[in-house]
Amino acid sequence: MNKRNALQFIAAGAMTALALGAISACSEKKPGFASIDLTGADYARDFALTDHNGQARSIKDFAGKVVVLFFGYTQCPDVCPTSMSELAEVKKLLGKEGERLQGLFVTVDPQRDTPEVLKAYMGNFDPTFLALYGTPDKLEALAKEYKVYFKKVEGKTPTSYTMDHSAGSYVYDTQGKLRLYTRYGTGPQALAADIKLLLNP
Repeated sequence: MNKRNALQFIAAGAMTALALGAISACSEKKPGFASIDLTGADYARDFALTDHNGQARSIKDFAGKVVVLFFGYTQCPDVCPTSMSELAEVKKLLGKEGERLQGLFVTVDPQRDTPEVLKAYMGNFDPTFLALYGTPDKLEALAKEYKVYFKKVEGKTPTSYTMDHSAGSYVYDTQGKLRLYTRYGTGPQALAADIKLLLNP
């Protein structure tokens, strides 16, 4: 190999190393989420609901915080209280950064879930969490936007019905952008780790 060929070989090797380094650097920057990454999704982008204190709310109200939004109802026997309890545990696991977590609970049962009922329900988990509600028409439109399912299941009496509903949560970053969908049963440790990544990009 002559000197010219040797220099070309070295230069080509250096370029390859730089290219591989750039690819490696890019791959290192992408967070490894435990939840389903929805970054760039064209649905579940925003909402216009009222919180249990009577204040109109949308995602922009929580700028600077990671928002976890869950659809449920207060008379849910298992999935809803478990999900909200786990979210309260996530806040504790985050320590001081837990102040930058906002839990939101959207009721799929506005008929029974009055503002008073919703406020008391949130108090069972964390007083900073907010419950949101809307008219039946608004809720139906929102469910389509969020690709969530809910259906009334009649009970023995007119007020003893239950609600079948989707059981996951949507997670928004501090800029109000949809980032993740976390399935029911994932556990607080995994969600806390994902939220830490969003709080410290």
